[in-house]
Amino acid sequence: MNELKKIAILGSTGSIGKQALDLCRRHPDRYRVTALTARASKETLFEQVREFRPEAAGLTEGIRPEDIPEDLRFCRFLSGKEALHAAAAEVEADMVLVSIVGIAGLSGVMDALEAGRQVLLANKEALVTGGHLVTDLARKKGKPLLPVDSEHSAIFQCLQAAGPNPAERILLTASGGPFRTWDRERILKATPEEALKHPNWNMGAKITIDSASMFNKGLEIMEARWLFDMPEDRIQVVIHPESIVHSGIVFRDGAVLAQLGQPDMRVPIGYAMSFPERLETGVPAPDLFSLGKLTFEQPDEAKFPALRLARASLRAGGAACTVFNGANEAAVAAFLRKEIPFGEIACRVERALEKLAGLKADSIEDIWEADRRSRLVG
Repeated sequence: MNELKKIAILGSTGSIGKQALDLCRRHPDRYRVTALTARASKETLFEQVREFRPEAAGLTEGIRPEDIPEDLRFCRFLSGKEALHAAAAEVEADMVLVSIVGIAGLSGVMDALEAGRQVLLANKEALVTGGHLVTDLARKKGKPLLPVDSEHSAIFQCLQAAGPNPAERILLTASGGPFRTWDRERILKATPEEALKHPNWNMGAKITIDSASMFNKGLEIMEARWLFDMPEDRIQVVIHPESIVHSGIVFRDGAVLAQLGQPDMRVPIGYAMSFPERLETGVPAPDLFSLGKLTFEQPDEAKFPALRLARASLRAGGAACTVFNGANEAAVAAFLRKEIPFGEIACRVERALEKLAGLKADSIEDIWEADRRSRLVG
């Protein structure tokens, strides 16, 4: 009989959090949920607390005691940053799934590592902004990060199969998003409604916009650099619109090892939750006979400048990646409010990188300051 694992989920009402809870629901003999947090989805969080009965739950945007239903008073409810800290580091847990969006995930990851928890990482920004601090702490605590992003999970799975053979290059696949076949002028004028129509994945608004602009892939290049200790010039982005090959690695002898699967996040989530074992997830294997063909394309950096800016940020060092991330978050929010056109997102990020060149990132405080300043560049 498997030992019951205790899991805390930061971001339980988002897509990743809900799918992780589905796996807990499928395997009640393996997992017990001890903490849940959300940003503002109060009613959804209440329903999750009713079903999974965690010890603690919280809303980072705040909750009043009078808002908590009588039947949920068994649970300790928390507000603001205290909710994230308690779920990550105070409530008893073997693993912490960090699936909140944005730089807010950095504190959750650091808190969980400090407390000796296994981190299941579904937050790119923790490594984008604080990669050296996070990986140093993970190494010190003997708790390697387990990636949840489909691409990074695929790379991780390939590396497990590679054994002692080192990878020469990483192949990081990308769907190309909804604008893959559009020309540059049309992309520049895209509306939020058009950018939110992802062809393969069901994700939150911020991540979906980042996929349309390929800023998501820029963030993933940064994440891969830290997760796998791979220089950016050995991380190759490959457009693969079918999203069946989730990523791969290339060996010195020319062999390529890739991971295939349906575009369903329960597979990488389940692998992180059960590593080194594998869970039944409810996701069927791809039917190779019905796939027809798989296509691969070079990314067009003229249409998607995020890739060029991401690599430049990694080469610049210091707080450049934090600036890249913060300026993008602010620009995406402005785009969703219909204050700026789609093409202005990359322009704002490039201006921020030019204006804030040379900022250091030697501490968490440096990172927060660089993030604050990056959001002020219009």
